[in-house]
Amino acid sequence: MASLNVGNLGEYLREQRRQAQLSLRQLADAAGVSNPYLSQIERGLRKPSADILQQLAKALRISAETLYVQAGILDERDRDEVETRAVILADPLINERQKQVLLQVYESFRKENALDAPEVPGTPDTPDTPEGPAGETPSKTNRT
Repeated sequence: MASLNVGNLGEYLREQRRQAQLSLRQLADAAGVSNPYLSQIERGLRKPSADILQQLAKALRISAETLYVQAGILDERDRDEVETRAVILADPLINERQKQVLLQVYESFRKENALDAPEVPGTPDTPDTPEGPAGETPSKTNRT
């Protein structure tokens, strides 16, 4: 049976469960899945749906996006942001209010820096117009 990216997901889930100090049965109960099914996921034998991943994330108090990346559902390019959020949400030394405030500050910095970042021609955020990338008029020497 092909496991796609499920083995990595299973290992990751097991590690998160251990860090949360939950038994397999406790996590299964909290997530609303059967004990054998969760065991199969952790061993890389089953590929859970996005809904099951969301239930597991909620029970583990981590972001569902982190599990989506691990399962190959979410694109890797967003991994840094997802991992940062996951680390914040998983930190046992800060309370829920502090986590939400920290995430809001983090998001505001990301938005601010995205506005300040130089535009790269040909990227999805920079429209190519008939005049050229980002509205620049191409020089006559560059035309063929």
